[in-house]
Amino acid sequence: MPSALDTPQGAAELAESLLPPLGNRWLHTQAVAARAREASAAVSEADRDLLVAAAWLHDIGYAPELRDTGFHPLDGARHLEALGAPARLVRLVAHHSGAVYEAEQRGLSAELAVYEREDSPVLDALIFADMTTGPAGQSFDFDTRIDEILVRYEPGSEVHNAISKARPYLRDAVERTRDRMAHQPM
Repeated sequence: MPSALDTPQGAAELAESLLPPLGNRWLHTQAVAARAREASAAVSEADRDLLVAAAWLHDIGYAPELRDTGFHPLDGARHLEALGAPARLVRLVAHHSGAVYEAEQRGLSAELAVYEREDSPVLDALIFADMTTGPAGQSFDFDTRIDEILVRYEPGSEVHNAISKARPYLRDAVERTRDRMAHQPM
């Protein structure tokens, strides 16, 4: 019997069933999950498994068989919802890494708004894990990661515009997570 989707093992199994054919996307996902484990000290003990599970699942919407809108946070969240995943996990995937900014660029704000965004240490830590991990799993500092995205996506594209607008929001989430990690008792 498969593990629950909101556990790291269950989430990893689902991600592994969808993402390996996508090459670098799979490498990125594995590294984001590892980074989330490193950042788990920034969230309550009760939320640590949820954080790592969300990291495993944050990019499943890129899987071709899940593609509906072409907006991976929304497509991933819809798939998780259809599988009966816990609502909080669905919302974290829907809103990872400033998705609201790209939804606006794509005309999908209303569709994304179905999933309430939680402003929490868990979402911040998920953003931290994604925004400090390169496209093939490299460890990047925040500015290097953002610059890499801006180079990879053509100026004027939805992603380029969204990341440009989201940069301050994303930076704040990364900094809050770093602060929380630094202030955890050893």
